[in-house]
Amino acid sequence: MPGLPRILFTMLLMLPFAIANAQGQEVRVDFYKDPFTIKVDRSVLVNMQQQLSADVIKKNYNTVNTGNYQPIIDSLLAYKQKHQLNDWLYYQLVRRVAQQISPKETNYGAYTFYKWFMLNKSGYDARLALSHQKVIFYVYNNEDISDIPYFMVDGKQFVCLNYHDYAKADLNDDPPIPVNIPVAAANKAFSYKVTMMPDFKPEHDVEKQMSFEYDRKQYHFKIKLNTDQQKAFNNYPGVSFETYFNIPLSKETYGSLVPLLKKNMKGMDEHKGVDYLMRFTRYAFLYENDNENFGREKRLSPAETLASNYSDCDDRAALFFYLVKEIYNLPMIALLYPTHITMAVEFNKPIGDPIVYKGKTYSVCEPTPQLENLAIGQLSAKLKSTPYHVVYAYEPLGK
Repeated sequence: MPGLPRILFTMLLMLPFAIANAQGQEVRVDFYKDPFTIKVDRSVLVNMQQQLSADVIKKNYNTVNTGNYQPIIDSLLAYKQKHQLNDWLYYQLVRRVAQQISPKETNYGAYTFYKWFMLNKSGYDARLALSHQKVIFYVYNNEDISDIPYFMVDGKQFVCLNYHDYAKADLNDDPPIPVNIPVAAANKAFSYKVTMMPDFKPEHDVEKQMSFEYDRKQYHFKIKLNTDQQKAFNNYPGVSFETYFNIPLSKETYGSLVPLLKKNMKGMDEHKGVDYLMRFTRYAFLYENDNENFGREKRLSPAETLASNYSDCDDRAALFFYLVKEIYNLPMIALLYPTHITMAVEFNKPIGDPIVYKGKTYSVCEPTPQLENLAIGQLSAKLKSTPYHVVYAYEPLGK
């Protein structure tokens, strides 16, 4: 009976799922500082077959939708509200709950189905589509998002949440076919804006030492970072510069860096302090462009720039903006050239060659290493005759 060992092996593989189905399933996600725990009722545990079709997905939806799923959604939304999670960080929690219920490596279709189900039942307009056994997961989003596929339905933009799992797929040549499952009250737009950073597990905090020289004095830093926070932005897409520049640091990272910067700048006037921040972002990190570093274009959030050994002009512009905003809260503009981005700051009196934008005068502050040792108000020679666009203008409230 040569087939018997294979049958027994298959039965053993299915045994944990059978036990989970019989008893329900305990889910615990240790990603943020406070663990998320929930007992998943057995009525919402489905053994979804690997060969997917619209009928298979609809059948499983009907099973879960008539099961006792509401405690999961209530717990997720309560956690979201308590910890003030923006949509992107809420989705990181949803992903990890889905991974606990049906591991991605075991059944990708079921894993994606549970993510889709939980987002829908949380009120977001999410859609599934199939393309030759690829399960494509979209969500309604009305923001300026680049580098991921999208489609339009009745004037609404739906962006792909799981394209990173099919990075080599051409969804234009092989367009996915939507799985039509209307979900009542699932009409909210998903936002990629991250305006608050939650506390992550302190066990995953790491310290990074860095230094740079300013006015012939060496400054040393021990910056507290968190590996989970970095993971939360692994698949973050290209967002608008306004959204990107305003991603905050965590309390731990902020507390290990910003007070020390303020201490180091004590006694400096505004111009000198901004110059110090400009040179910190310019020289405290090694430069490498994204194609060499990641093999693709990737904008790093300020915390990712602090954590990374290498960064490029986008990353440094965002970090410089964040630090100047936090310490001085000055008006700023971001100047985008064909192959470069830099910043300009409005002072009481402009320095060097001024940049005039909407009747206001700004001074260039170059946060990325150049061939020249540029001071405030100086632009790289290769950019002086190059056209640029102002892609973000920051005006502090009350100014």
